[in-house]
Amino acid sequence: MTTEEKQALEDRIVDVLQTVYDPEIPVDVYNLGLIYRIELDDDAKLEVDMTMTAPNCPQADYIMEDVRLRLAGIEGINKVKVNLVFEPEWDKDMMSEEARLVLGML
Repeated sequence: MTTEEKQALEDRIVDVLQTVYDPEIPVDVYNLGLIYRIELDDDAKLEVDMTMTAPNCPQADYIMEDVRLRLAGIEGINKVKVNLVFEPEWDKDMMSEEARLVLGML
């Protein structure tokens, strides 16, 4: 995979992550700051570390599966692994400016 192809795929990954929403919050997981790491290797294997807004989030399984399925649907991705992590602990400062605007925090 060329550098340009990898960059295009990484851009597509971010675009797809911006279509996944926590059902309780009207902001996507990417702009909420729930995605901590996106690693795409040269064999198009993707690994994502993500967290939840709270460790006991009742929608965690649903959200993680939604992320995994949507990423697996990207043409050119061969394998997807989504890890749930809680370090560092999520806080509202991790949200994008756009997310803060939507949630009335600006």
